[in-house]
Amino acid sequence: MTEMVQATAPPTARVSDTFRWTQLAIGVAAMVMIANYQYGWTFFVPDIQKKFGWDRASIQWAFTLFVLFETWLVPVEGWFVDKYGPRIVVLVGGILCAIGWAINAQATSLNGYYLGMIIAGIGAGGVYGTCVGNALKWFPDKRGLAAGITAAGFGAGSALTVAPIQAMIKDSGFQTTFLYFGLGQGIIIVLLSFFLLAPKSGQVPMVAQNANLVQSRRNYQPTEVLRQPIFWLMYFMFVIVGAGGLMVTANLKPIAVDWKIDSVPVTLIGMTMTAVTFAATIDRVLNGLTRPFFGWISDMIGRENTMFIAFGMEGIGIWALYMWGHDPIWFVILSGFVFFAWGEIYSLFPSTCTDTFGSKFATTNAGLLYTAKGTAALLVPLANYVQQSAGNWDNVFLIAAGANILASLLAILVLKPWRKVVVEKSGAS
Repeated sequence: MTEMVQATAPPTARVSDTFRWTQLAIGVAAMVMIANYQYGWTFFVPDIQKKFGWDRASIQWAFTLFVLFETWLVPVEGWFVDKYGPRIVVLVGGILCAIGWAINAQATSLNGYYLGMIIAGIGAGGVYGTCVGNALKWFPDKRGLAAGITAAGFGAGSALTVAPIQAMIKDSGFQTTFLYFGLGQGIIIVLLSFFLLAPKSGQVPMVAQNANLVQSRRNYQPTEVLRQPIFWLMYFMFVIVGAGGLMVTANLKPIAVDWKIDSVPVTLIGMTMTAVTFAATIDRVLNGLTRPFFGWISDMIGRENTMFIAFGMEGIGIWALYMWGHDPIWFVILSGFVFFAWGEIYSLFPSTCTDTFGSKFATTNAGLLYTAKGTAALLVPLANYVQQSAGNWDNVFLIAAGANILASLLAILVLKPWRKVVVEKSGAS
């Protein structure tokens, strides 16, 4: 009898929207704290190179290893979250983040930096995967927006610390900066972990009803997801779009140095900064804003239609940066445009994945797709080798622009009709 009452009256257990948004806010705060582990790295590279004399491609392997371990272990961490809840994974993640940059502060060899960034990557991935997965579960009615706001914490979270990190590197040295920022951010993540909760059955609204949103009511196990060819199409698209943005993220300062515009003062919207500081600040803000913006758009017009628009913009933006980026003002404006058109992959792909394969195992399944970011990171050192062998960035930019245009077309011509069929079949079965 009690089972019947529970089955017919789930709304009594519904939590308030305020409670849901509070959970989202805690996740966003944790994401802000892990942002610098990825986006702050570019500021340390020139000083590491100057102190030790290693070539840039070798140093950038630390960034690649960070992204690999940040992404490829997310499905494992997601499994822990789906089984034991979000708190323990974020707690351990914060501790590992702090340890990682503390190792960087002491490192005197390339292997030392590789180890530090691997440990920080495992920690950051645990926090990232947990917070995005938790957002997808708390907001089945606003998946694109919720995933976007959470991912925005990671994209824009480092914007406020661009100037402080560069100032501290200049005044106290890059090793002290690694230590203080690493420990400070790690401790805050640990404190936030105690407030994170996963939703229980009946606490959240039902899946959204919208003619533009194709959403499955079936929950696929992670092992089933890996056997779905449509998953691998999404994976391929994620890789080719992700690679271009990661290449610019890791090499923003080196590109500006090679184009001899890194220290040129630029005045825009009443502010004056050097081109590279201005670009890095605007990039992070726009990289954050784009995630909830395009996530919200996709909730209304559909995921694939939004991908078509955003990836097309990214392809055009990368090509324009290649054409006009040697001018410091255009470098700032166009790099901002590139990041605005790129960052939305971190809201569109997790929400598309959950729409297709259900929310019960959302953290693990979105985590499996997120490993594509790690695969894309493998192409970052390749971009450095292409640049070194050619002596310029031309081929790197052209390949990245072409890859984005391809992904844009795949979204509308292949993914959209195919996903409709897959979701209809899952409903029928």
